[in-house]
Amino acid sequence: MKIRLFLGSTLLLTSGLFTVQATTVPEKATICSGCHGTDGNSLAQEYPTLAGQRALYLQRQLQAFRAAAHSNNKEGRADPIMSSMAATLSDAEIAELAQYYANQPVHKATKPIAMTDDAGKNLFEGGDLSRDIAACAACHGPDGKGMAAAGFPSLLGQTPHYLVEQLQKFKHGDRKDDYQGMMQDTSAKLTAQDMQALAEYIAQMPTD
Repeated sequence: MKIRLFLGSTLLLTSGLFTVQATTVPEKATICSGCHGTDGNSLAQEYPTLAGQRALYLQRQLQAFRAAAHSNNKEGRADPIMSSMAATLSDAEIAELAQYYANQPVHKATKPIAMTDDAGKNLFEGGDLSRDIAACAACHGPDGKGMAAAGFPSLLGQTPHYLVEQLQKFKHGDRKDDYQGMMQDTSAKLTAQDMQALAEYIAQMPTD
């Protein structure tokens, strides 16, 4: 289903017109708040922050979770919690939730992370040619905000715990929703030390 964004607040779907206001809290967001926070800023290290995330990325993830629920995990992105949450969402509700969280400001980290070296920064900005590892900044941007048009997600506001967990899932094939397998390919070449260094560097990036 094609989706066009107009002025960042109006979503036009081929099946109808749905308007999403940045200040309006979607009814379904009350369910999301238990894990992701009332405004999309998660207070738990194992759950991702949704605030400030790219709307297209959020929409695709919710659609993928829903697809997994409807196909007995043969399609989409399987997750025991999110698949059940997204199972009954309509396209309009998914679009509304995605736009709402995309419009929420990301909170700064409450606890600064002490950087021990530049390993994470170097991998993020330049990758490692000797191991054929692409720079994270190539898709997620030098500021970590992702690329809206391509649907590449923002990494800002995420905890090291969550970031490492997702890299591990890509590495071991537990997560396969990445574009053309890019994250699976990249994470397969990362060591546990690489992942931790990257996660710590990303977690301390400015959110404004």
